Amino acid sequence: MRHLTAALAATTTLVTAAAALTAPAQAGTAALTPPPSSPSPALPSPASEPPSSASVKVRPGTSKGTGALTPIAGADRLVAPLGVDPACPARIDIGLRSDAKKAGYATAAIEVDKPLTASRAMLTSYLPPGYELSAKLLVAVPPGTAEGTYGLRLRTTTKRSLEVPVEVMTVDRLDNGGNFALRRPVTASSQHTNANYPPCSVADGDRSSNGWAGGNGWNDATARAFPDTVAIALGGARQISRVDLYTLDTERYPAYRYGVRDWDVQAQVGGQWQTVAQVRGNTAGTVRSDFAPVTADAVRVVALASNGANDYTRIIEVEVR
Repeated sequence: MRHLTAALAATTTLVTAAAALTAPAQAGTAALTPPPSSPSPALPSPASEPPSSASVKVRPGTSKGTGALTPIAGADRLVAPLGVDPACPARIDIGLRSDAKKAGYATAAIEVDKPLTASRAMLTSYLPPGYELSAKLLVAVPPGTAEGTYGLRLRTTTKRSLEVPVEVMTVDRLDNGGNFALRRPVTASSQHTNANYPPCSVADGDRSSNGWAGGNGWNDATARAFPDTVAIALGGARQISRVDLYTLDTERYPAYRYGVRDWDVQAQVGGQWQTVAQVRGNTAGTVRSDFAPVTADAVRVVALASNGANDYTRIIEVEVR
């Protein structure tokens, strides 16, 4: 449990994610964006890279002066798959909308049906009239949890409440939108330990780079040493013909300085790895690789070089179709 009390000027640092992405490049090639004329600075070590944003975000709204405090959520339901890596729990945005007449603390209690667990039991922040606050909530599903619908509730001090159903199901029952990699097991050649860079995050469905160093995105542990690999088991034989890779790409850490530059896409066919696509000289945040259809039970990305002085491999998401 974390009791988060945050003023507008300072809030506690934690995970959040919301960002626009660059459009996919053409098949098996990188969308090459010329770097600026100024020299690229050396990339700081992952230990010095800050988490993306504050745990509690506060933004202005319009106050009507009724005094109400309304709980809000970023979705009308949360799907929490069974058997996934505990380092990549289900996530949902939650928050409070204040319609108070004067500034004060807005607080809500957070409850989740057992045996599910939530990353916080309370959400609170100081708010001026008409402001809103939001935060990321992580919901974990312990091993052995029965499939079914569980409750997630937000209760405010003004006696308003919001319930979001949490649907616990196996990965095979997920609506993956055609992405065979979604929530499947991930293994990596190494993992940096100076921040939260779990390999499973490359298959969690979140393409945003804004959660970097806070649970959304993989960073290897071997600077300037290649190749680095990340592999995704597809849960059985699948006919595939496309892999989309999202590398680190934010305003502060753009792909042309810090993203993956060169890599091979490999498919495991009949127990053997086959290279089905290659990307060289990439400077874009997103690259789509199309190839002749193959029937494979796993896909891996073999990183051969990255942009930037420290040359780490940084991958946000891999989608397989």
